[in-house]
Amino acid sequence: MAFNQATRMKTDFNHCESVYWVFTQLCNDTCAHCYNSSGPQGARISAQDCLRIVRNLPERLDRLILSGGEPLADRAKLYLILDAVQEKYQGRTQVMLQTNGDLLTPEILDLLIAKGVTRFDIASIDRYHKHAGTRLMTLADLFESRSVNGDDRGPLIDKAHYLTKNPLSWGYWGATDDMWLGGNWARGRALENDIWLKTPGHNFCAILSGAKGFLGGTELPQEISIQLWKINPCCPGTRFPLGDARTEQVAAVLLRASQSQIMQALNRGEPWKMGESVGVSEAHALARTQDLQNVCRWCDEFLEHQREAAAAVPLR
Repeated sequence: MAFNQATRMKTDFNHCESVYWVFTQLCNDTCAHCYNSSGPQGARISAQDCLRIVRNLPERLDRLILSGGEPLADRAKLYLILDAVQEKYQGRTQVMLQTNGDLLTPEILDLLIAKGVTRFDIASIDRYHKHAGTRLMTLADLFESRSVNGDDRGPLIDKAHYLTKNPLSWGYWGATDDMWLGGNWARGRALENDIWLKTPGHNFCAILSGAKGFLGGTELPQEISIQLWKINPCCPGTRFPLGDARTEQVAAVLLRASQSQIMQALNRGEPWKMGESVGVSEAHALARTQDLQNVCRWCDEFLEHQREAAAAVPLR
């Protein structure tokens, strides 16, 4: 794997370790903490757009995480994507599905396995979701009936582990006050309902699902986020997307981002240093984060004023 020795970032983005793709914001629930405002009226893209995005994914992809919204609320598109992914990668990509589990049935589970899903994550075991995990034992029995292993708890975090060929597995988790899920990010319905994490010293960039490592070269998996079509370095998403996965090759967008000193700082997990190349000091960034109470809000403010300087962000 080729790296820029000065920055330790990758130089060839035709191989990506992980893509987290929210292909729909349609959902059967309306959670108060949802960072992308998913729900029964959630935003969607067309089936053709989904196929275009699959075509624009990197030539090699170790892991694809499909999420929402609720993926099973938009099943026709989910099945279309799974078929396209299988055709493109011929089983060389681990496909993971994040779901609240509400709509999962034996028939649907059988079809998902047949279409290449090898990992299921039930992301609803918390106080925000409507059913708050009441179906957990039902789901456990369902997975056991299909020989889906429930002992594998860390494939999202263990970089070496998920890159190996795994048997079918499932796990569960949910949003907590001190972890990294939607109720903490100053985004969407969490922002509207004032339940975002007001801890200015917490660095979302430096943890899984943050920006650290999105260009490679760190101990975390190289993961990017696609929110519908918007290519982002992190799950919360920057103020402006890096590019449009419907019309641009993801590898080309990441290569463009790698040329920006601002994006290089995010890749290092140092959001308070991302303005140094344009004369915005770390001290100023820390002070503004204290005022705004959340590093994502500082990132938004900075990019709002430095969009052109970011260079990675296409101007409209």
